[in-house]
This record gives sequence, structure tokens and C-alpha cells, in this order.
Amino acid sequence: MTFFRAESLSINFGGVQALEDVSFEVEPGQVFTIIGPNGAGKTTVFNLVSRIYEPSHGRLVFCDEDITGVAPHEIARRGIARTFQNIELFEHATVLQNLLLGRHVHTGGEGHRVPRSAAVP
Repeated sequence: MTFFRAESLSINFGGVQALEDVSFEVEPGQVFTIIGPNGAGKTTVFNLVSRIYEPSHGRLVFCDEDITGVAPHEIARRGIARTFQNIELFEHATVLQNLLLGRHVHTGGEGHRVPRSAAVP
């Protein structure tokens, strides 16, 4: 089982091609990074994965489920999240408190969880 897969992702902004045919796979337990210079499209990839943006072409697959059309709040319930580059989200909170704010969608209530077989050790 592939933990996460992006297939041929493309997106345009007002006629500007931001990403074209980007594909990658992440296996369970694998550390995967996206690196590149400013303007290379790294943030755009994260916005596509977290479903903030809608790809103009391509597909996103998580634990063998096509999540391309899944709403952003449902993506978060599945355990896919991103952080933003604002280092003072809540300036008087500790790092741990800031991180735990994003965890609230996983406490109480029902929702999809990452299968134990796919979880990072």
C-alpha cells in the first residue's frame, strides 16, 4: 500500500502555470521532503495536498483512497495537515500549545484515522 501519492498534479493561476505534471509517492514510515527555491511551487503542492486548492489536473491518493475531491476539513480528519509560515500564530502560547491547536480535529467524535499499518513508527 502506498501511504500517499500525487499523480500528475497541475494548477494554473490566472493563466500562469504554477505546477505542471508533478508526481511523487510517499511510503509508510518514509521521510519525504519537498525542496526548491522561492517560487518553485512548494507551498502550492502543500495547498493542493491539504485541498486548499483544487488541481486543474491530476489526482491525490491517501491510503489507497482517491481524495482529490474530498473537502479540506475531511482531509484534516484523515490526519493530513499543514502548517503556515506565520511563526507567531499565537504569540503568547508555547510551541506545544500552538501545535496542539491543530490536533483538536482528532479528539472526540468520529473521523477517519491513519491505519496502524500505515502509521509512522
